[in-house]
Amino acid sequence: MPEATSKSTDLAVVSGSAMTPVEQAAIVLLSMGEEPAAAVLRCLSREELLEVTQVMSRMSGIKVEAVKTAMQRFFDDYREQSGVHGASRAYLKRSLDLALGGDIAGSVLNSIYGDAIRPKMARLQWASPKWLAEHIAHEHVRMQAVFLAFLPPALAGSVIDALPAEGRDLVLLNVARLNEIDHELLMELEELVARCLGSLGNQSANVEGIRQAAEILNRLPGDREQIVELLRAHDPNVVSEIELRMYDFFILSRQSEAVLQRIIEAVPIEQWALALKGAEPAIRNAVLQSMPRRQAQGFEDTMRRSGPVPISRIEQARAEIMAEVKALADAGEIEVQLFAEATVE
Repeated sequence: MPEATSKSTDLAVVSGSAMTPVEQAAIVLLSMGEEPAAAVLRCLSREELLEVTQVMSRMSGIKVEAVKTAMQRFFDDYREQSGVHGASRAYLKRSLDLALGGDIAGSVLNSIYGDAIRPKMARLQWASPKWLAEHIAHEHVRMQAVFLAFLPPALAGSVIDALPAEGRDLVLLNVARLNEIDHELLMELEELVARCLGSLGNQSANVEGIRQAAEILNRLPGDREQIVELLRAHDPNVVSEIELRMYDFFILSRQSEAVLQRIIEAVPIEQWALALKGAEPAIRNAVLQSMPRRQAQGFEDTMRRSGPVPISRIEQARAEIMAEVKALADAGEIEVQLFAEATVE
């Protein structure tokens, strides 16, 4: 977890109105205690869980005002949603059993809620795509298609990418042809998923080596450049990836005002308007506070005028900004703080 003194983890400077919905959710979860929070987290998708827990891990120094604001908004939303509730699954099952009989009722419920395989498939979201691909590679193509049909699209795409290249087109074609899945095929899928879940704990661990090497270099005392050049002599491609990771967009939140002012001068305002869309408040606040007052006042209008923007364009704008930051650092014009150092009063 980042140090408590890091600007990126201190919400004391963030007002209630500046909090994102994810930050509000993180504060509510931190306020409710471990067991209730765990019960909520179990209901989230993999992406939602990773996003909110990452924000939770960075939080410290949260003002009482921010907590009150988050809790008030939570209960306001709750009151709006807590009128007459729809029928629960248990209520519908009892009613449909009486009206249609157990077998037909079960079929109707499955069409409403999704069949019993979905909760089991949800647990497989935590497996690596390569591991899942290895477990279905020897299954017949229709079973591979059914398996992938129950996974989130992003994970399914990664699994297909990890399958042998010569059969991917047929797998995807079979996915597209799926409509209703007969009982026997579902039973076969149940057995496959059970085998996967049974060996889930034995999958190999994934380590982000490039990211870890970048973090180590960022914290290494002394002449980092000399070590980077030695590494470059061994593998220039790997070093290029490491350098990109060292200059992550989030490090802008921990730069001095003077450094940020020089970066702001070098980057067009339109590019900032793209790059800061959806950015964490720590980054957005750091950049805005370093802008000239008149420029900062017009910046919000520039962001609004840009409208919705594809994530790929935002990521490209951020990458271009960080490439400029690296160029300025390499030229000796700025001294970049690559990690959150502890401070002493």
